[in-house]
Amino acid sequence: MHGRRSRFLTVMITLGLAFFYIPMILLVIYSFNYSKLVPVWGGWSTRWYEVLFASEEVWSAVSLSLKIALVNATFATIFGLLAALSMVRFGQFRGRTLFGGMLMAPLVMPEVITGLSLLVLFITLRQVFGWPENRGFATITIAHITFSMAYVAVTVQARLTGMGQSLEEAASDLGAKPFKVLTAITIPRLMPALVSGWLLAFTLSLDDLVIASFVTGPGATTLPILIFSRIRLGLRPDINALATIIILVVAVCIAIAALIMFRQQKRDLLDQQLAKQVK
Repeated sequence: MHGRRSRFLTVMITLGLAFFYIPMILLVIYSFNYSKLVPVWGGWSTRWYEVLFASEEVWSAVSLSLKIALVNATFATIFGLLAALSMVRFGQFRGRTLFGGMLMAPLVMPEVITGLSLLVLFITLRQVFGWPENRGFATITIAHITFSMAYVAVTVQARLTGMGQSLEEAASDLGAKPFKVLTAITIPRLMPALVSGWLLAFTLSLDDLVIASFVTGPGATTLPILIFSRIRLGLRPDINALATIIILVVAVCIAIAALIMFRQQKRDLLDQQLAKQVK
């Protein structure tokens, strides 16, 4: 019975991984297709990579998306950290339930509603204060921070809840001030969650199409919007080349994040052992 269950799980996992990764593998292969028609194989070539690197429109969209994603991920991580600390370390305070509900709302709110509400907000701000004059980098970044910080807060909150406060209490008993405890002990121990949250916020921003479509304006085209507009007119091989580069970059980032988390886990184990010895 145990052997059958093990084989069944192995088959299901294999089918799931194949369903997920085979299309990516095919996309990478067809990015080296010489033919202009995507479904027709015309031999191996780097022709479409040359077309891609020569396209100013694509790299302008890539540059804008990366700038937005970097700013968004940084501020979303900072705000998410502060929100998680408030929920876990500050105990019960007035309005805690309301604050937690508002913090989690972007996780369940449809993107269409979020994008529409932010569009109305920016239009109202322009009418009242004259800002923003044009919707673009600033409006997209603010919109992305609005929903990205919720994902970071959940990630950091889970880490805070699970790691306990023994080291922090030991440092306080030895005379460390709260800010010193936060910067020297809490944040370093949270680093795997912060890195994960930062990468998650970066990916969400880089991938967003719906919300960005609402809050952007003429002359501010992000990469997802550009790809979607091109695919509507038919598949183009240079999009396959662009997607292949994105897959490679994401794979490298995941490998680096995994290495950082592995090293941090080893440090946490050593810190816990030292804390037990101090007590």
